[in-house]
This record gives sequence, structure tokens and C-alpha cells, in this order.
Amino acid sequence: MFSVAIDGPAGAGKSTISRRAAKNVGFIYVDTGALYRAVGLSAMEYKIDLKDSKRLKAFLLDTKINLEFRNGEQHVLLNGSDVSDLIRTPEVSMMASKVSAVPAVREFLFDLQQSLAKLHNVVMDGRDIGTVVLPHAQLKIFLTASPEERARRRFRELIAKDPATDYNQVLAEIKQRDYQDSHRAIAPLKPAEDAVYVDTSDLNLEQSVDKVTELIKERISCG
Repeated sequence: MFSVAIDGPAGAGKSTISRRAAKNVGFIYVDTGALYRAVGLSAMEYKIDLKDSKRLKAFLLDTKINLEFRNGEQHVLLNGSDVSDLIRTPEVSMMASKVSAVPAVREFLFDLQQSLAKLHNVVMDGRDIGTVVLPHAQLKIFLTASPEERARRRFRELIAKDPATDYNQVLAEIKQRDYQDSHRAIAPLKPAEDAVYVDTSDLNLEQSVDKVTELIKERISCG
């Protein structure tokens, strides 16, 4: 199986770019951030104290997360319910960052991520795919953009749903998420030593997808 690991900060466009690049090369796309968002959503609903290790362990034992691929699209199932849309709010995003710093949660999701890569040719994105989850991936990419550009992209998405969305608040949340992800004790966000660095600050979506697709095809042909 051929694995592509794509890491990068929040708002870099990893999900959209990875999904479309995977489709271009006929691979399965795995959005690992969605898995952490699902845990975060459930933890919010059940008001789980992440520092209460005993309750957290019991909570994880009762949590069932599955990925389904329908017509090439990934759907996230939490305890049997499709939460693909519910996990995309700013509140869940921040909670996902918090739960991803908890060793028990990372261990809970680690096996699922690795098993998918063993069964399929995958493009998998997240925060620590190239460094921890798939350290032997044939291609590793660190996809990023400036905080301001990432905030502008996120702002355009959110204001379409809520006209009261404030750009400065979105930017502050992006910077806070960056800090949390890069300073956590367990598997902090950082490029793998052999990762290809791709900055999309000055690229539009089509150019970004083309760049990543080209990198994958080049590596496949070399392998």
C-alpha cells in the first residue's frame, strides 16, 4: 500500500486539498482531524473532564467511531450517528485540539488510523501523521499558510453561515490553536524531517490541489 501523510496547522486547507488530491490519484482520503473532532464533540456533550482519567477511560470505552466512504467521500459516525457536519463548528475545533493532547485519546484513535493505511492506498491528513502515525509513509507533506491567510479563508466559510462572524476573533482562534497544537507534550505539530514543505499562502485552491497531486504522482512514479 502507498501512504501519503499530510500535516499542517489549522486552516491550511489540508482537508479540502487532501480530499481532492486523493481523488485525483484514486486513493482513499482519511481526515484524522475529524476523528479527534468526533471525540471532542462527544466529550462536550457528556461534559467530560479531560483531567479525570478514570471517567475519561470509561467514556472512551463506550465511544464508537467509524469512518464510512460513500462515493469516495468520508463520513464520520459517532456511536452510529453521522456527525460529519456537527464536528465542523469552531467550538468543536477548539475541543478537538484539547482532546488531541490527551495520551489516552491518541492511543484510542491510533490503531484505527494505522489499520486504514494497511488496507488502502491513502492520503491521510492531521497534525502528526508523518511524525507519529505513519512515520514510514512514502510521501510526507507539511502544508501551511500564514495565520492571516488561514484566518481569511476560515472567515469566508463562517460568515456565509453567520454574518456576525468577526475576523479578528477567527484570527485569534487560529493563533491559539497553533499554539496549543505546537506546544502540546504529546506529538506536537511539527514537520517530519523528510517532509516536503508546501506554503499555499499565495496559491488558490486549484493551484494547491495541483501542487499536491503533482508531488504524489512524482513519488509514485519513483517508487
